[in-house]
Amino acid sequence: MTHESQLSRLGLFDARVPRYTSYPPATQFKPAIGPADAAAWQAAIPAGSAISLYMHVPFCRRLCWFCACRTQGTQSDDPVRAYADVLLAELELLKANLAPGIRLSRLHWGGGTPTLMPPDMMRRVAGAVFDAFPLADGAEFSVEIDPNEIDDARMDALAEAGLTRASIGVQDFDPEIQKTIGRDQSFEITAEAVEIIRARGIASVNADILYGLPHQDRRRVADSVQKLLALSPDRVALYGYAHVPWMAKRQVMIPSDALPSPEARLDLFNTAQELFLADGYVQIGIDHFARPDDGLATAQKAGKLRRNFQGYTDDQAEALVGLGASSISHYPQGFAQNAPATAAHTKAIRAGRLSVSRGHAFTAEDKWRARMIEALMCDFRIDAAEMGAQFGLDRTALAQLFAPIAAHFGNMVQIEPDGSLNIPPEGRPLTRMIARRLDAYDMAASGHSTAI
Repeated sequence: MTHESQLSRLGLFDARVPRYTSYPPATQFKPAIGPADAAAWQAAIPAGSAISLYMHVPFCRRLCWFCACRTQGTQSDDPVRAYADVLLAELELLKANLAPGIRLSRLHWGGGTPTLMPPDMMRRVAGAVFDAFPLADGAEFSVEIDPNEIDDARMDALAEAGLTRASIGVQDFDPEIQKTIGRDQSFEITAEAVEIIRARGIASVNADILYGLPHQDRRRVADSVQKLLALSPDRVALYGYAHVPWMAKRQVMIPSDALPSPEARLDLFNTAQELFLADGYVQIGIDHFARPDDGLATAQKAGKLRRNFQGYTDDQAEALVGLGASSISHYPQGFAQNAPATAAHTKAIRAGRLSVSRGHAFTAEDKWRARMIEALMCDFRIDAAEMGAQFGLDRTALAQLFAPIAAHFGNMVQIEPDGSLNIPPEGRPLTRMIARRLDAYDMAASGHSTAI
């Protein structure tokens, strides 16, 4: 039996499963969690702690058809300026809830398109953040940059604010694919953006690229990857395009008959993977690649790689606070998501309260299942000794959990002599499906992307 036929027999090409950037997944969030819960969780963060802060800017000049993020179009800066005022008011609410001496281990601006903000607004927002919460030693400040929406003035403002890492969305460089997904962005424009970033001494550049796009084939994905490699990014996220038009209405613009089959998606991923590895990148988890000296590679080697709503990270902060419409916060006690609609979020903040509209409070079982799933997604291994020391799960309990997984997936998983569970390289395309076996929540398959 070939490797592909084994994967097929185990259901890889038919399954829809969560991406497991959280556990439980956001589809399990409920309105029982509200502003009072989030405020209490913020107040419980110990004085002097380092936290991670995410600021969501949901505006774009154009709405790309492939995107499933919470965004809205605008041709004017007026809504962006009004929204920035709301962000700063929300920042003040957070500051009032937190104990003294809080610092930032990470600050990330995402979207949408944060670089829609004019230079003066960037300086104002960054200044307010750092006045409220200074950066901790070794902290990072990163921003998602659209090459079509960046120039010298905005880049100067970001550099002066202390930007340390830029994240660029590429998706694909093929003109036909770009036209089909509503994302015109030439290699030349992207290369120019990278040049103006690096000219300001910002050495760390991330890039996102997609496989599974309409009209994509092995030749086209190889060409896009090779062009990306010419820009020498420090990290690359190789995401599988999630075609979910029932959730992201704009995706109806993308012809489903032009999408590659699940089997072809695996081939596209393997093609890109081979090119990144051949160029000296280290694979990070299921879908990231990094230079060997990058923080992600160092964290993975040290067993400190983490996974959150932004993907893989080396951030060790116990709390990630999200500001802005639809942002999700992760506290030790649970998840809290802000109102998705900008109008509802704005109304709450202007009334002097958080806009949290749903979330999830962790149970003791959630915590050990979350750690197991994160360990699989980051390290392809659940360490029996760690589970025992951290959660009191003995080898008998672990054996009962792992036995059905081993029975179903056969040689695609290994139970080690000490009781740990390991996914060998040949089983790693199944990682999300294996993680699903540790997920105790009911799941509507239609709410998730394909497993490959």
